[in-house]
Amino acid sequence: MAKKSTDDDKSPRRGRRPGPSTTRVEILAAARRLFGTRGYEGTTLRSVADAAGVDPALVARAHGGKDGLFRAAVAWPWDPAEVVPRVAAGPRSRAGYRITRLVVDTWEDPEQRAPLLALLRSAAVSDIARTLLGDFIRVEVMVPLVRACGFDHPELRGALLGGQNIGMAMARYVLRVEPLAGLDPDALVEIVGAASQRLLTVTLEG
Repeated sequence: MAKKSTDDDKSPRRGRRPGPSTTRVEILAAARRLFGTRGYEGTTLRSVADAAGVDPALVARAHGGKDGLFRAAVAWPWDPAEVVPRVAAGPRSRAGYRITRLVVDTWEDPEQRAPLLALLRSAAVSDIARTLLGDFIRVEVMVPLVRACGFDHPELRGALLGGQNIGMAMARYVLRVEPLAGLDPDALVEIVGAASQRLLTVTLEG
């Protein structure tokens, strides 16, 4: 005689949830938490998957690997893998100006500015958001830009460029410091671009 089913037989199995039942929000929440506490280098797809309760292969497929997951966690408005080679193309003597143009054009676009404002404001009050944003700008944007443009010491130059451009964006678009806030974007690119070019070309020891 067949065994009669009971409520216990029908209860869901415990353990890792199947991929389709796990929302994108849950995966991204786990990624933000881990990237923000462990940093980019200290976070793996497996650690994110474990935190979200899914298979690592699902995370990799859903976001195209660690870089894609990192970009999604930060909610950056454009894909560095597409933009960096385009900005790097051109004379090295104008590389700093092109990098500054990228920063200014991004912030001048209201649709791209909105998520960046949220990131900066969060970074001002949250250690997790600060680590997340700082690591992203360094690992995904500025260091690859310096390296693609062919300059030495990409880690240091990238950090210097990141600090300069974050400071400029904070003063112009968040604090609205005048006369910087009212400066024409093209004039801003020429002024800050010259400083960026200097950071790319100044002799660094080591």
